Amino acid sequence: MNLQNIPNIKHLDSGNFFLLAGPCAIEGEEMAMRIAETLVGITDKLQIPYVFKGSFKKANRSRIDSFSGIGDEKALKILRKVNETFNIPTVTDIHTNEDAEMAAEYVDVLQIPAFLVRQTDLVVAAANTGKTVNLKKGQFMSPESMKHATQKVLDCNNENVIVTDRGTMFGYQDMVVDFRGIPTMKQFATTVLDVTHSLQQPNQTAGVTGGRPDMIETVAKAGIAVGVDGIFIETHFDPANAKSDGANMLHLNYFEDLMRKLVAIRKTVNEF
Repeated sequence: MNLQNIPNIKHLDSGNFFLLAGPCAIEGEEMAMRIAETLVGITDKLQIPYVFKGSFKKANRSRIDSFSGIGDEKALKILRKVNETFNIPTVTDIHTNEDAEMAAEYVDVLQIPAFLVRQTDLVVAAANTGKTVNLKKGQFMSPESMKHATQKVLDCNNENVIVTDRGTMFGYQDMVVDFRGIPTMKQFATTVLDVTHSLQQPNQTAGVTGGRPDMIETVAKAGIAVGVDGIFIETHFDPANAKSDGANMLHLNYFEDLMRKLVAIRKTVNEF
């Protein structure tokens, strides 16, 4: 896709990768605005095209008592405020056909969660809104199989489709990134590497997903080196107390340092 089709995205002439980043879930207005302000400052300084990410609802929790959101409309209005305040595009997950039409009124990119990417009706509902659709590769799917998910969007006369690798199941409680999948999926669509979800350790006996945030820099560097178009990272100023996926998030304090390293690697890759 042409990234210029995402409203308000900036710095596309910089030669950098583009970035989808923000908290796992919208926990409130103050936290969302604080994270957005920090990330906008970093990405403007480094000339990185940026899309703010935040889930308005977390429908795919392991336990029924896990945090699922602050209310759909309340969270979506916060995403709209981030967009209007900082003049940046936003992306959020959807889980049902009804979510697609509702969320499309507030955000610029609709994201299909990995567990749901084979749900044809959901993908079609997202595509029919005309918004950019980000398809997360299922943890159980091969890179090659994402061609068919991508085609569902294209068949709806929507060329604005992104594919995101978020790791592949490795045993019951770990994930691994097969970097051979990046060039494979780039044949079908603009391709993103979701660094933080690739480092999840799901299916923990406590019902709360674990993670390996110590490996974020390693996986991100490798993704840029193999030519990924974009990077997806969840971040928070207090991951230990984040209401969702804190175990694999990057602390906001470390974000700028990592981006500087990735920009330097991208500059070198662009010379080849």
